[in-house]
Amino acid sequence: MRACSHANCSRRFPPRWTSFGRADRRGQVGYTLWTVSTARNRSMPEEATQHQDLAAVQDKQLLEGTYSLMNPQVGVTRSGKDFLKCLLRDATGQIAARKWSFDESQLEFVKATGFVRVSGHTQVYNGLVQVILDTIEPVEVGVEQLASLMPTSRYDIEQMYAEVVSIMRSLSDQSMQSLADAYLEDTELMESFKRAPAAVSMHHAYLGGLLEHTLTLLKLAESSFERYPELNRDIVLVGLFLHDLGKTVELEWERGFSYTTEGNLVGHLVRGAIWLQVKAAIAKKRSGTGITADTLRVLQHIVLSHHGQLEHGSPKVPATPEAIFISMLDCLDARTRMAIDNSGRGQAGGTPLYSEHVGTLGTRLYCPDPLAEASTESG
Repeated sequence: MRACSHANCSRRFPPRWTSFGRADRRGQVGYTLWTVSTARNRSMPEEATQHQDLAAVQDKQLLEGTYSLMNPQVGVTRSGKDFLKCLLRDATGQIAARKWSFDESQLEFVKATGFVRVSGHTQVYNGLVQVILDTIEPVEVGVEQLASLMPTSRYDIEQMYAEVVSIMRSLSDQSMQSLADAYLEDTELMESFKRAPAAVSMHHAYLGGLLEHTLTLLKLAESSFERYPELNRDIVLVGLFLHDLGKTVELEWERGFSYTTEGNLVGHLVRGAIWLQVKAAIAKKRSGTGITADTLRVLQHIVLSHHGQLEHGSPKVPATPEAIFISMLDCLDARTRMAIDNSGRGQAGGTPLYSEHVGTLGTRLYCPDPLAEASTESG
């Protein structure tokens, strides 16, 4: 469990997808999983080929295929027995999965590669399609398969990036423009920026998620300046562009999503502040126009404080109008995206009446859109 990393979020985080459906605890299903000892004595498949798109999954259907395994956990039934709960994901969607007759000692083996081959049957519970697994085993996947197995932003990556570049080329202060260009011209960094998730499990946890999150914040800011003309537009836009860039080295996404050693030991806030010092020097050397020492401090403060509170990982709380605005926008997009994702709206398998308790948001979500439901009924 970790604390919410956004302003005004005082609750604790379970992984965000625990709200997708509930386990049916009325009885144990008589299926078996390899025991750890049996599985370790058996060769792991070198390559997985079978796959069914999760976007097409419906109720009462046999599901067999290879998927990305997200957030496997051991739950306990009311009768005190262990079961596996996890999320299966591919590029088309995601589905909650449960495996009865499971032992906690098997968990490390199941999540060994980040990808699993499964078979099971789908059912609707609480209005949402989930899969009850008969079997689950870790598999190795080929590089050519990763694109179909990793969750990806629904939006076109290159189009989103072009929009970010367009906004970041519109700065009015030449020294700030030179600083932004120092980042935009770092080809390796920008390629990582396009691909990286925004998180391992909370919000925008998919390929292109960091880019999508950043673009959303830039657009929200652009639509707000008329109401807040006292804010410095250049500082806000550059601060938003840079606030999470350190996640490009904090996170790993080539074989599933996880934290790198850099992420565990340094983190994206500190890395982002360090990069600012380096990029500011590069910009001044290239253009002869550098940001002032005070501007550098203000931008570093934005990066370091955007989680909002000390207990949420920021070494400083936001202390400028721009820093407060950025922290609040960041929280707005993150929490709204988590609410939408946990509601199941627009996803394969339908929308439940209520989600399970979402610790991040401190509530169970009422999921249906009443106007959409009314429109469907009247049609």
